[in-house]
Amino acid sequence: LALCIYNTIVAETIAGITLISMMSFCSLAIVLVLREVSTSTAFTTSSQNRSARMFSTSLFESANPFQSLFGNVASKISDLQQEGMMNTVSQNQLSHLTSQTQTILAAENMNLNLIRSSLETKQTAEERKFRSNLQKGYGAASPLHKIRLFDESNNEDDVRVTLYRDSASWCPYCQKVWMTLEEKRIPYKIEKINMRCYGDKPASFLRMQPSGSIPVAIIDGVTYNQSNDIMYALEEKFPDSNPLVPTAADVRMRAQSLLRLERQIFSSWMYWLTSRDTPDGRMREGFISTLIEVENALTATSGGFFLGEQVSIVDAMFAPFLERMCASLLYFKGFQIRVANGEKTNFPAVNRWFDSMETLESYQLTKSDYYTHCWDLPPQLGGCVNEDGSKQFQDSINGMNGSWDLPLAPDNNGLEPDWSWAGDEAAAKREAVERVTANFEAIVSFASRGAGKSGRSYGAPLADPNAVSNESIQPFVDAAMMVVCNKILSETDAENAACDKAMTELVSAWKKEGGNEVIDKVATSLSYLRDRVGVPRDMRLPAARQLRAHLNWAIKTLQ
Repeated sequence: LALCIYNTIVAETIAGITLISMMSFCSLAIVLVLREVSTSTAFTTSSQNRSARMFSTSLFESANPFQSLFGNVASKISDLQQEGMMNTVSQNQLSHLTSQTQTILAAENMNLNLIRSSLETKQTAEERKFRSNLQKGYGAASPLHKIRLFDESNNEDDVRVTLYRDSASWCPYCQKVWMTLEEKRIPYKIEKINMRCYGDKPASFLRMQPSGSIPVAIIDGVTYNQSNDIMYALEEKFPDSNPLVPTAADVRMRAQSLLRLERQIFSSWMYWLTSRDTPDGRMREGFISTLIEVENALTATSGGFFLGEQVSIVDAMFAPFLERMCASLLYFKGFQIRVANGEKTNFPAVNRWFDSMETLESYQLTKSDYYTHCWDLPPQLGGCVNEDGSKQFQDSINGMNGSWDLPLAPDNNGLEPDWSWAGDEAAAKREAVERVTANFEAIVSFASRGAGKSGRSYGAPLADPNAVSNESIQPFVDAAMMVVCNKILSETDAENAACDKAMTELVSAWKKEGGNEVIDKVATSLSYLRDRVGVPRDMRLPAARQLRAHLNWAIKTLQ
């Protein structure tokens, strides 16, 4: 029923677009508003019965990565958390084990200050300024910015925009507004709001936006509460800041046609993703047919983007959903759109368009990875349905078949192109360690929730923002994380050997004094952390791959 209602809305929307297609520049704004109605309805509405059915699929039998490495949301991952904090190890044993742990780390010269010092010697000048730039709003774009001034030519008094976006960087509607602000280089402030499926929204936000939906933007004191309204307002209020809406009549007409196509492929994707295909493959073929239209549109353009050489509002509209199509259809349906550089594909123009988008800092900032998308989409949509033959792709994306083990295979064995634009392997390792060590104590506490106690559940499977960290296990998680950070930064055989020795000695000491309980709870905590590294929220994909893989190294040593 929901799909029938959605398809009716889309049909009416397209008819509305046709009627106004000959109007002036304002017509594009109307198109955007009409699109917003159909899009938000389809993306957020589902019945309780359908939701329960979808959540019972095999997707949720594997690890849950929903929560932020740095945030205030956690989730339970095993029945172990319900059994109490420590069952067999006494306080005296824990005190003795803590002392032994400190002795082992000291013998290998491992402590947080030395890790930070080592990192600083390896960082570039720009990397060393990262934290200070965050505070000032300058430097390279980051999801961690709370104010964005771009450079010293702007100051806080110049900020006319406040963007309310989702805390986890999941929301596609937030992404396109975020990209627009970045591409137009409009100074703005950021307020992060939970999506309903993983946390509560503050009362102050609900007073401003009673529906609770995001994004919301305040521009020159006026509140806009639909993503397309926000994008139009930004064009109207900041016309001289890299205009994204075309002015020539013929180009406006082409933009409107492409926006209708974007809605068509969204509809085809949504229909297939949230349903089981018919025996004759009607849903699959319907999606492919529309994707070929997108391929043809991009083939016909003279540049790398939908309207030619310059990025436009059309690219900003397509980007969030084409990105999610690549991830979700591979994971749930075994259908690959994006390929590694040099690989054959039926959609070369779509792949070239992604290459062009990845030259833009605005897109680099907001781009997520397949793993994050394939876990964040089901709770937003009410579920996604697996097709036969998709398990091998799910295992690779989830790191279940060695894809998260060292050494890491390029392009995840051909499934997800590496982010070469993000720097080399050494840069990825530095980024991973910087993000961890900058908030080390809080991350150790967060990880230890894996061996702690859960609280209230939310719509996202196992989401638990009120989880209680297991303080008894924190000294040992702390030690394991110290070794992991040293391992990531190691450049010589001797440095790697020292890390291997330290971890092996820790495991031996913990097992001798604490038995399997300490070992199991440290391994559970590291797994909990590994599965919750979010892209781009916590770090970029190359850094996330390094951190996940090195945590896996520690977990396997423990086991």
